[in-house]
Amino acid sequence: MEFKERLTKLRRMRGMSQSDLALATGLTARSIKNYESGDRMPKSDTIYKLAIALDVDEKALVTDEEFFIIEANDKYGSRGKASAQKLIENAQALFAGGSLTDEDKSAVLEAIQEAYWKSKLTNKKYTPKKYRKEN
Repeated sequence: MEFKERLTKLRRMRGMSQSDLALATGLTARSIKNYESGDRMPKSDTIYKLAIALDVDEKALVTDEEFFIIEANDKYGSRGKASAQKLIENAQALFAGGSLTDEDKSAVLEAIQEAYWKSKLTNKKYTPKKYRKEN
């Protein structure tokens, strides 16, 4: 199940309209519509607001892989998002037809994500200036 489907299902389970959810989160109804149609993905802080409004944990809305991609987009823009998506797709291809347990798959994906963040820190010169965090 994708983010858009989980969001719609949770909103309906709570008996909320898109407008109700928008009011509860401080977003626009159009934003909620875009998230539910899959036209846009929210930023990580918006996911937090949605989770609070729907009274669920953030993990009920997004998978670890989706959150990784959203976080890469927040920190490094569309190029970061694209590279994170490609990394996840290639990592998942490693498991095709394999016999790893779900826990082992999660551990491998977590290690790959950790390596991604470390490489981004060491390769700051390739990060667009507007996404750099100067210390």
